[in-house]
Amino acid sequence: MYFIKKMVSLLSLVLVSGVAFAKLPAPSDEAKAKALETTAKTAWAGKVDGYLLCKSQNKTAVSYYKTAKATGKDTKPAAASPPCADPGAFVYPPPVVATATTSPAAKAPAAAAKPATPAVKKS
Repeated sequence: MYFIKKMVSLLSLVLVSGVAFAKLPAPSDEAKAKALETTAKTAWAGKVDGYLLCKSQNKTAVSYYKTAKATGKDTKPAAASPPCADPGAFVYPPPVVATATTSPAAKAPAAAAKPATPAVKKS
């Protein structure tokens, strides 16, 4: 009985490992564009989070110095920090798709690279 359980386990492991090594197809251009947009949106969201954190820290510092001054504590304001930069609304310019050029100038180098064949004399 133990041997059968071991064989079934081994067989199922072999079958599952075949699925794990299956190759996925290459992503389409649409999927690549969507991934780029998602990356840009994530970076923008990070900037927005940083902006909101900066505003919150400034508000907390102003409140702290107000209360410290009212209670008579001698506090020096912190060194001036750069103002909070608002990243604005999310704008994603779609990537420019490169088109194939069909101008004669583009074809000329290809023709020049072709070796000339010598003429054969018939006798």
